[in-house]
Amino acid sequence: MKVSLDVDIGGTFTDLFLSYDGKTIFTKTPTTGYNLSVGFMRAVKDAAGMLGITVKELLTSTEVVRYSTTIAMNTLLQRTGPRLALITTEGFEDIVPIGKGASWSDQLTFREIRNLARIQKPEPIISREMTIGVKERVNSRGEIIRPLDEEDFLKKLQYLVDRGARGFVVSLLFSYANPAHEKRIAEIIRREYPDVYLGAMPVVLSSAVTPKQNEYTRTVTTILNAYLHYSMWEQISGTGDELRNAGYEKTIMMVHNSGGMAEVFRTAAIQTFNGGPVAGLIGGANVGKILGYDNIVVSDMGGTSFDLGLVVAGSSRFYQYHPLIDRWWVDMTVLETRSIGAGGGSIAWLNPVMGNRLEVGPQGAGSMPGPASYNLGGTDPTVTDADIVLGYINPDYYHGGKMKLERGKAVSSIRDKIARPLGVTVEEAALLIKKIVDANMGDTIAKETFLRGFKPADFILFAFGGAGPTHCCAYGPYAGINKIAVFPFSPVFCAFGSCTMDILHLYEQSLRLPLLAPVSLKTFEDYDVFNNTVKSLQERAIKDITNEGFALESIKFGLEIEAKYGGQLNILRFMSPVLFINSPEDVQAVYRAFEEEYCRVYSRISAYPQGGVDMLNMILRATVYHPKPRLPEYPRAGDTPDAEAMKGKRDAYWVEYGEFRQTEVYDARALKHGNGIEGPAVIEAEDTTIVLPPPMKLTVDKYHNFILEKI
Repeated sequence: MKVSLDVDIGGTFTDLFLSYDGKTIFTKTPTTGYNLSVGFMRAVKDAAGMLGITVKELLTSTEVVRYSTTIAMNTLLQRTGPRLALITTEGFEDIVPIGKGASWSDQLTFREIRNLARIQKPEPIISREMTIGVKERVNSRGEIIRPLDEEDFLKKLQYLVDRGARGFVVSLLFSYANPAHEKRIAEIIRREYPDVYLGAMPVVLSSAVTPKQNEYTRTVTTILNAYLHYSMWEQISGTGDELRNAGYEKTIMMVHNSGGMAEVFRTAAIQTFNGGPVAGLIGGANVGKILGYDNIVVSDMGGTSFDLGLVVAGSSRFYQYHPLIDRWWVDMTVLETRSIGAGGGSIAWLNPVMGNRLEVGPQGAGSMPGPASYNLGGTDPTVTDADIVLGYINPDYYHGGKMKLERGKAVSSIRDKIARPLGVTVEEAALLIKKIVDANMGDTIAKETFLRGFKPADFILFAFGGAGPTHCCAYGPYAGINKIAVFPFSPVFCAFGSCTMDILHLYEQSLRLPLLAPVSLKTFEDYDVFNNTVKSLQERAIKDITNEGFALESIKFGLEIEAKYGGQLNILRFMSPVLFINSPEDVQAVYRAFEEEYCRVYSRISAYPQGGVDMLNMILRATVYHPKPRLPEYPRAGDTPDAEAMKGKRDAYWVEYGEFRQTEVYDARALKHGNGIEGPAVIEAEDTTIVLPPPMKLTVDKYHNFILEKI
């Protein structure tokens, strides 16, 4: 038996998807925030139990473990990283505190921005006290115009160590053009203070993390990577030790937010940020190809957040090249997703500033203490509590009966904190909670599609996450989407998504090369600078990927270029049609690719070839394609579910009727290909519940997916 394990650790639940011999199983366990490896191994133990074997037997048969995690997010939100020091060029010590003009408002809500008396720039992760400037200077061409003053640096280094530095970030001016001074500083630190970095916290160089121009984003990216490194190393090494002790002898593959994965030892901490939602987006695109859907809104409503992404024309093609992480602009390539605080554990609360207006999220109850109905000490009402009161979730069958919820706790929390202050019944308060969270999610989908020039009605909605199927028939139609797909593995879809990802490494290098001269429009003729840059990136890629155990011939290369018209500020990334330039025809092909992409993004009227075109950055994509899983097909049965599929009836509230009604409840496992159910109905799976309102119909397709459409 050959096994692959895919694990996604979210804020509330740890999801595991296991495939073996063409079959699959999955499970969910509560996330253990105090030590993520505990929840990880509980999920592995559950999976072994489902197969009737021991954990050791399972792990010795496992070919690969793929892993996505929220470690990075938690470390940033809680500011639990180590005390770092920043070493930069003398005179540039304030580049991070000064920030950008938009730093005052980045990542804040409109309501927060309007409160001018309270908004502030983000607090620097490395304080000014822990920042030093060293005497050195390299110009933009990489020429050393002032050698590094090592004696001066040693004095300042001692100052940082005396103030408790637990790691060092080195970001010097123009180090992307010549990293010699950064490398020398690293050598000195390791020689003088080896204990500072051993095992967990190396000296982090900006020329190694992101060798690109723009000092602010390069420095911030390097700082965040160093800040997240320790917690990631601590948690991953702990999980790795647990796996090795239990019999797993191979490497762990980490999901990257660029849309691929790589060995844990070749993963920068910042590359894991938001990895789970990206895995879900890639998985959605691959499932869409199997099912024949080109335009998809991929939505994940979990316990803590609601994440979504777009697949257009069969591709998850929207990237962010300078995304905001926390409140910091960084320089890295990530697949674009949107996230809001709307999940099963989102807390409903009354906002006193807004006249006791009811709001839901973004705060969440997590897995401990969790919603009030968990009966683990939590008293705040959540979306899950509202779903119980409305009859959608069976408190005795939560996670297939593995967790028993207390309906009385849900009722009392909503009554005491929402219903009484608002002067409404508990049921009315629960309905308000549901309507607000559904509207928040639907509005996010509508904005994401409309602002990109698409109509939501042209998309199908993929609904996953533990709470997604419960709410999708509300937030989907709210956004204008009329067709929805729910999958047997929807509760762990992001974990499934990682098994559809390829090995992907990105290598970047800044250079300034004129593609097209201004006025004369003459193309450049010195191909060596271009080709040598590509070759150096290619050599790094080959070394890394072959060391991961992949054959040289399995690596596929693609080249992206960042360029702009002379005199313009907007930098555009486009795919180069050639890897190397060997003729004037190759140069013209690169220019045409730039022009076509520019006109597509900004319109033809904005093009300005008379100003010339400058190439600024080169990005080499090195990919090893991974076989994609196949979905098992099932024979067609009748249009009507078998009698044993009916579990019974219970009262559930339906907005369409404005009242509670006795509602048929079905067992999702007993439904077969071709079966159809008309709403109102509730379909219970082990780890999620599909709420089917009128006038919608559910049909089971040949892959045992549930297709929901308006009648």
